Amino acid sequence: MNPLIDSDVDSIGITKRHFTDSLVFPVVAVAAIWIAHLIRLFFGWDAGVYGTYPRTEWGLRGIVTSPLVHGSWAHLASNTLPLFVLSALSFYFYRKVALRAFWMIYFLTGIFVWLFARPVWHIGASGVVYGLVAFLFWNGVFRRSARSIILSLVVLFFYSGMFAGILPNEQGISWESHLLGGISGIIAAFWYKGEIEDEEVVRKNPFADEQLREKQLFIPPGTFEKTKAQRIAEAQAEAERLAREAWERQQQGGGLPPGGWWNQTGTW
Repeated sequence: MNPLIDSDVDSIGITKRHFTDSLVFPVVAVAAIWIAHLIRLFFGWDAGVYGTYPRTEWGLRGIVTSPLVHGSWAHLASNTLPLFVLSALSFYFYRKVALRAFWMIYFLTGIFVWLFARPVWHIGASGVVYGLVAFLFWNGVFRRSARSIILSLVVLFFYSGMFAGILPNEQGISWESHLLGGISGIIAAFWYKGEIEDEEVVRKNPFADEQLREKQLFIPPGTFEKTKAQRIAEAQAEAERLAREAWERQQQGGGLPPGGWWNQTGTW
């Protein structure tokens, strides 16, 4: 095979493989949630029993199980579609930290809900979804790379309507999961902000130093950093130096040439 078109070194092939790899975990996560829903329906289990019930010992297991449990098919679909898209974006753009960030959001959301939410059953993966939205958006704030900022704006454009979900304005909706999931996403973005992706690194121009040496500097470095008094003092020192050199020439030559030493048309 011609090495020039080998997919191992071809940027298009690498990008396609990276895109495929970024879908593996989202597919597995969504499949696990759907399988859990089918099993619950098959056995007739109550969804609330596997949710999170704040500040109770028997409600602790919901920290692990509540994102897997949904009350209806509509509830399931409304959570798994954005979960798939947002987790895929996370794994594509932040592959170094995406897996760790996902589990941090997953468990922090459950812990926060158990600690601070109302004493009712909280089920569904919506808290994780809000956490991923916050993670993707706030990475642009914390990392400040061009690609992370653009991704933040894209996420803001498509998911800005979700911000209404953090307010207690609808009966039967765990707005605490949304709010606390968003906080978990911000924490994850801040926690992993220092682990820069390869695509975020600003490449140094290998010819920059040579170009800098070859560049002629018409204005001395630091000119605009000097104060007015410093520039006046330097001008006076330069005038005194020129006067002293002229006096020395006069002493050595026995006098000035016609027209003075500054006469460029004369001869010495």
